[in-house]
Amino acid sequence: QVQLVESGGGLVQAGDSLRLSCAASGGTFSGHDMGWFRQAPGKEREIVAGVNWSGQSTYYTHSVAGRFTISRDNARNTVFLQMNSLKPEDTAVYYCAASPFRDYIDSRGRWTYWGQGTQVTVSS
Repeated sequence: QVQLVESGGGLVQAGDSLRLSCAASGGTFSGHDMGWFRQAPGKEREIVAGVNWSGQSTYYTHSVAGRFTISRDNARNTVFLQMNSLKPEDTAVYYCAASPFRDYIDSRGRWTYWGQGTQVTVSS
């Protein structure tokens, strides 16, 4: 059983940057693909970015490609989401997720473990 705890959210202005962190415990971190999802009010949860177990393969949804960067530190059991050039439409609760299946790191992935989420609010 993997436990995930996100941190780093907050209130920022458009154009600012934030770095989200997700600390994992209770399992073999390097055995899991990791992902970041977000859910805005009134919208479905969507995948933002994914990284495979080794960190060598990444995925980004179109709306964040070129602005967000996902990375992981297997020695620290942590995955990061660096968010630059933030826009008001990035406002959402951001969730960290883990998949033990090592198959897909996009919306097809079997994301089994979830964190509680961290709020990101971008003002215009």
